[in-house]
Amino acid sequence: MARDTLTGGRIRERRLIAGMRQAELAREAGISASYLNLIEHNRRRIGGKLLVNIAHVLGVEPSMLSEGAEAALISTLREAAADADKVQAETERVDEFAGRFPGWAQVLAQSHRRIASLERTVDILSDRLSHDPDLAASLHEVLSTAASIRSTASILAETGDLEPKWRDRFHRNLNEDSLRLAESSKTLVSYLDESDRSENPGSIPREEAEAFCAAQGYHFPELEEGLKTPEELVEGRSELASRASRRIAVDFLRQYRSDALALPLEPFSEACAKFGPDPAQLAGEFGAGIPEVLRRIAAMPETVVPQGAGLVICDSSGGMLLRKNVEGFAMPRFGVPCPLWPLFLALNRPLVALRRDVVQAGRGGAGFTCYAQSWPVNTPDLTENPLYHSVMLILPKPGDEEPASGTVRLGSTCRVCPRQRCIARREPSVLRQDF
Repeated sequence: MARDTLTGGRIRERRLIAGMRQAELAREAGISASYLNLIEHNRRRIGGKLLVNIAHVLGVEPSMLSEGAEAALISTLREAAADADKVQAETERVDEFAGRFPGWAQVLAQSHRRIASLERTVDILSDRLSHDPDLAASLHEVLSTAASIRSTASILAETGDLEPKWRDRFHRNLNEDSLRLAESSKTLVSYLDESDRSENPGSIPREEAEAFCAAQGYHFPELEEGLKTPEELVEGRSELASRASRRIAVDFLRQYRSDALALPLEPFSEACAKFGPDPAQLAGEFGAGIPEVLRRIAAMPETVVPQGAGLVICDSSGGMLLRKNVEGFAMPRFGVPCPLWPLFLALNRPLVALRRDVVQAGRGGAGFTCYAQSWPVNTPDLTENPLYHSVMLILPKPGDEEPASGTVRLGSTCRVCPRQRCIARREPSVLRQDF
């Protein structure tokens, strides 16, 4: 049923809501009751001055009578009907329903939106419980400490003849574990309270920091020109809802500022125009390290690197510290990426710069040139272990360029990689070989 043929039904519903009789509305609108009856039964079209007069009497906007419910409301009702698996709703009459019963339509739409919001929250929190390292570590600390206290208390309660020195030792252990439990519980509660105050309680701090950087295109003119400090840049940013995410963002911006001081924007842009995004040439031109150059290329605006550039940084465990996406190269949100990435090969060859041409399986054959290098982030003494980070720059190849010999085929992560016979596979894929 066309929307403009439902105007009469909407007039009738609004009249009943207003508690008016048909004759009363007709008199105030300046028409006969019989003509209004035809209009309300959609047997006469209505528009112009008469529609305005009736709307004025009913105390609504004329569009509420002529157009009915808003498009968003209609769309939400259709979504609710589509989500009702075992119920066949009359979707072709959804506009009529919204027009005749606007209140009930709003109730149904609000309920559907709330259900959808709650389902998303459950999914996010379940996902967070599985993948958030901070939450997992806090819960593990609380549970392991509680188990230790329970074990010590059982020994003290069930062992009748216990030597004084052992009893004193168990009492000390019990006291230390109690203090540790109190501290870890306080940390967990503080962490959860902070998450509850954030606008997105299911978000992960590192993702918040990445969203903040992505909103700026990973380029910060204020730091390039020395107009603001990293702390001033993150202050009041809505993307950074937690203290942890602000700390991560500040750490990234401090590294950005250090790279910008070593490789200033204007001369570095001119060098990129002269040599292209060639890390070896640029490092030699400025006497800088490869990691600094790789990070700097990824921070350039599109006017300098028009094809775009992706960047990934990880620590020695393979944990992702930073992800800057580039079109066509899939990066997993959670879990460990493909172990064939040059990023991880570089960890096995510290301070050795690597270049690999790669193609991601299942991504339409798009090619990329990847540069990677790992470097020590600390200066350990003879009794300490060095801590390495690895960085990988991802540059898209022209679409018409054929893959070179020696091109490495790799994936995003094993779970969604179609290459079944891969020596690096850790778990079965949900995709077929011909995906």
